[in-house]
Amino acid sequence: MAKIKWRGNEIKGHLDIDVADCEDEFEGEIKKWKEILIHGDPEGLRSFAKLLIKIANLNQDHETGIPIGAREHYHLRPNIELGKSSEEVIVGRLDAKGTGDFYNSYVAKDAMKK
Repeated sequence: MAKIKWRGNEIKGHLDIDVADCEDEFEGEIKKWKEILIHGDPEGLRSFAKLLIKIANLNQDHETGIPIGAREHYHLRPNIELGKSSEEVIVGRLDAKGTGDFYNSYVAKDAMKK
């Protein structure tokens, strides 16, 4: 198992990421779904955006700490990078270093794309 590299301090300000269980009834049929809620103050949202841009712009092929087939990612933890009310979140790349492959469980929004 790979050792997790905690970077810390990526998120400034206040950021909360939570999962909401939703339910609605229409004509006797109950529909359930989950929503991811991302809320922050301006500084928290800006620093989250910077982290996303950093991951998007990273050339994984030039990173020696990432093995071929792995993906750059960051762990955002409650009471450290996120508010105490948050869930732990992993934000990362979909494409693997060296191969560009997406992980097997990924289903594209458009069948014509990867």
